[in-house]
Amino acid sequence: MHLLPTTTSSDVQEEQPSLAILPVGSFEQHGRYLPLITDTAIACIISQEIASTYSVHLLPPITMSCSHEHAAFPGTVSISAKTLYAMADDIRASLARSGIHKLVIVNGHGGNYVLSNIVQEANVDGPAVSLFPLGADWDRARGHGGLVSDRHADMHAGEIETSILLHAAPELVRDGFADTDHDGGSRPFLLVQGMSAYTETGVIGFPSHATAAKGKAVLASLADSFAGHLEILGLSD
Repeated sequence: MHLLPTTTSSDVQEEQPSLAILPVGSFEQHGRYLPLITDTAIACIISQEIASTYSVHLLPPITMSCSHEHAAFPGTVSISAKTLYAMADDIRASLARSGIHKLVIVNGHGGNYVLSNIVQEANVDGPAVSLFPLGADWDRARGHGGLVSDRHADMHAGEIETSILLHAAPELVRDGFADTDHDGGSRPFLLVQGMSAYTETGVIGFPSHATAAKGKAVLASLADSFAGHLEILGLSD
């Protein structure tokens, strides 16, 4: 699996895409069986699925982001929300100077709340940036994939993340996901106390239900849902 795009400058010149895709991941704990790059890998996998279906300019990922709630677990590295904002905004400005004025940010980490503000501000003068997948996109994909868990209960290193990697990058999945299910409850003070207050293993979810077939179906659903984002940005494939 190649996480980085291999497109050449000549490819971009020939294709002349009007839309860029920016994967944003994280470098944070995902229990003992998934790597620290899990969110980055998933953002890249989703982005590659989009790029295989639609004409887009696929960018390399932002690999570290706002993972402060995972700080109690070894290996996690975070950047500030203002740094992530600046990076995404600089990338958008650079794309615009090269003639690409539409951007979709594919977010692989739920803690990157600032990305919503980037999108909100970028669209004041008209549709230019979208955030993907949205909650409805994820819910649709879960239904299409036949997942048994819901988005709240299966928050981290659970059924959906493990399924996507089992399908698209099985070499990243280690043994141990079959017996690590954990229900983290309502988690009312997650942003205050962090993940360690709700899980000892770093897992909140149900990875024992993960299968490669579910991951494949989830990605297919997300690719279909992406058409709605193209439409709202005023683009057609």
